[in-house]
Amino acid sequence: MNAAADGKPTASARASTGVLAATCVSAFVVNANTSAVSILLPAISEDTGASLATLQWAVTGYSLVGAAVIVTSGALGDIFGRRRIFIGGLLLFVASCVLIALGDSAGTVIGGRAIQGAAGSTILACGLSLLSAGVSGEAQMRSVSLWGAASAAGAAAGPLLGGVLVDVTGWQGLFWIDAGIAAVCVPLTLRTVPESRDPSRPRSVDLAGTALVAAVLVPFVFAVTEGADWGWLSVPTLMCFIISALAVAGFVMVEKRVRTPLIDLALLRNKILVGSSVAILVVAGCINAVMYVCSLYFQNPDGLGMTPLEAGVATLPAAAGIVVTAPLITRFVDRLGARKVIAGGFGIATVGLAVFAFVEASWEYAAFAVPLVVLAVGLGLANGPSSSVATACVTDDQVGAASGISNMGRYVGAAVLTAVTAALFDSVYTHQYTSGTAVADALAAGFSRAAIGLALFCASGIALALLVGRIRPTGPPTAAHYAAAAAAGSHTLPTRPTAETTGPANGTPA
Repeated sequence: MNAAADGKPTASARASTGVLAATCVSAFVVNANTSAVSILLPAISEDTGASLATLQWAVTGYSLVGAAVIVTSGALGDIFGRRRIFIGGLLLFVASCVLIALGDSAGTVIGGRAIQGAAGSTILACGLSLLSAGVSGEAQMRSVSLWGAASAAGAAAGPLLGGVLVDVTGWQGLFWIDAGIAAVCVPLTLRTVPESRDPSRPRSVDLAGTALVAAVLVPFVFAVTEGADWGWLSVPTLMCFIISALAVAGFVMVEKRVRTPLIDLALLRNKILVGSSVAILVVAGCINAVMYVCSLYFQNPDGLGMTPLEAGVATLPAAAGIVVTAPLITRFVDRLGARKVIAGGFGIATVGLAVFAFVEASWEYAAFAVPLVVLAVGLGLANGPSSSVATACVTDDQVGAASGISNMGRYVGAAVLTAVTAALFDSVYTHQYTSGTAVADALAAGFSRAAIGLALFCASGIALALLVGRIRPTGPPTAAHYAAAAAAGSHTLPTRPTAETTGPANGTPA
């Protein structure tokens, strides 16, 4: 018991409560903000005059920056103090929210969201690391479980909250409220959370690797999103692909030479880790791309003509279904093994996406609801086990690095597949419309082709499951396993406590 003889909480108990409150509230806000933005895009487009094709960078840019920063921010916390970097992330998040809420142009919104990507990934990485720094064993797992539950709740609630706020306050309301909540977390953290570092970690940070990750992703996403307009063999498209390829080669060279690499390349020889991380990438890409396309189609007057609130409710089967489903099948995984469940999940999700290939302008929402539920069940089946396997297939001292790889894959999948899907949707719609097709039919055609592309991508996950070995839990699932499965849509949580209170590198408990 963390209580003094007179029954009052000790300083240790107050600190534990404070860090739990600060990190859980901030995790809820970050994940709710992330999942809500797609619902806001039509309203932002109307206010700023920017096209939805341009504003997809508000979604993609967030994930691109998050992918580049998430491992580095954890490393900075280990070296300079996790509380210090966590507070820095909160302040940056507040600043980005204010910038976006005051913005009257697409550039301001997109720039603010890119900054928010850095802030959000820092808050998640360092917040989780703070939880593991002061306690160990079962107490640590209880804290991590609550953090995972808060993350999952935020991801599920985001679209609904976004829809409510657009109708009540305008789209800016989400960012003002998020800024206020994050600002409150700053003094709470300063008052109650003790500082922690990892004294055993080298003080060098792989900033070159971070920059090269961005150099790989940004030109690649530009190429796949603008290639149809530029021409796939045009100089700008080819130059983007060349820059991206050169950055990949440069990244490998740098990672082989630096003292503390962003990614331990030796871990990439672990086919189970690679398979599970790519499976996570596929899941994150599919769910984010589906949420993006559904949000736009449902709210378009020539689509389903929904209000933002109605669209938020309508997308709940996809947004919340994956969170609700994943922990429910944890015991199922214990019996059958991860490989079968992951393969089956991708198979079910592919069927759900394939149904959308037949979308027509005459479809009402009821025709979308069942495939969305099927998709959520399938991705939930694939997602939870993939996240667990990513940290179960390595040694204790490698768990932090493995979770960093899988979390980076999650951001990459969200960025790339959302961008590709948005480009495909817009390209098909524009071609159909300029050819004389009615707007409603052109929109349905764009949705259909986007769904076909996602179905093919999702089907590749079945093959990826073959790379996942026959890893089974060492015992019956605990609360930590259920929380990790639920949170897997936004972050990889390990289900083993750390032995030391300093916490490992990369900002993730082992």
